[in-house]
Amino acid sequence: MSATSPLPPETVALPVDQELVLKVIPMPADCNANGDIFGGWVMAQVDLAGAVLPARYVNGRMATVAVNQFIFKQPVKVGDILSFFAQVTRIGNTSITVRVEVFAERFRAQGQYLKVTEASLTYVAIDDQGRPRSIDKS
Repeated sequence: MSATSPLPPETVALPVDQELVLKVIPMPADCNANGDIFGGWVMAQVDLAGAVLPARYVNGRMATVAVNQFIFKQPVKVGDILSFFAQVTRIGNTSITVRVEVFAERFRAQGQYLKVTEASLTYVAIDDQGRPRSIDKS
């Protein structure tokens, strides 16, 4: 621990400018052959978390149209308590882009957080036929 930081170098503070949209604990069935959680499982959870805030604007169906960025920073372990924070970064005519950051509390080190994943996803509002539709920004 350095004299300038109250936390060990690997731990971070949780964001205060984003909203906690999901908490989940991965289980052994979600592991790959190395004993870490499948990246695809993490991606699916990020997609769910990312959809929470756009749903407030879309008022109906929407679809994920792009994963603009996805960075795995640290492995996710069985029993980690994952906290997903989201923030809308752009609202267009038919689409909304969201930044999602994922923090892990290791099972034996609760209260200490590691950023394990960050992503940017874009969702589009769609009508009943699956065509893009306008988002009411009021």
